Amino acid sequence: MTEANKALHLRPSKGNEFLRFSEMEASQDTCQMIIPYTAEKHKSESEKPGVIYLSILVDNTLSGFFILALDGDSSVEFKRIVIADKGKGIGQLAIRAMEAYCKDTLHKARIWLDVFEDNARGQHIYAKLGYQPFSTSSFEGRTLLLMEKSL
Repeated sequence: MTEANKALHLRPSKGNEFLRFSEMEASQDTCQMIIPYTAEKHKSESEKPGVIYLSILVDNTLSGFFILALDGDSSVEFKRIVIADKGKGIGQLAIRAMEAYCKDTLHKARIWLDVFEDNARGQHIYAKLGYQPFSTSSFEGRTLLLMEKSL
């Protein structure tokens, strides 16, 4: 994945990308792990104070996105990552880039997230990248594992 590593970068998302985001979320292997949004919902979410959308580009091609939310003075909630082309290491590289963005640009010391308990792939990746479980919650009868990482 060294080529993607060289070519991967993040930038603030553009409003004309929200339809593509909703299409990425609708893929079968993604929609079961998140609560998919419409393009209109992405637009309204992006306009909320403290919400940050970052587009993931590989070779200048839109390959995914993050939704982050500022949480107090020192934390960021890592609300969502969606990658269009899974299984190539792009997500892990993008998460590392997002962590650097949170530390260097947002000046935050902690990132936390929730992941559905039945999302073994997500849990494995987050644990591999240093995220530790700290609590549980639930959403519509499904258990959520809360994980955090200090930067």
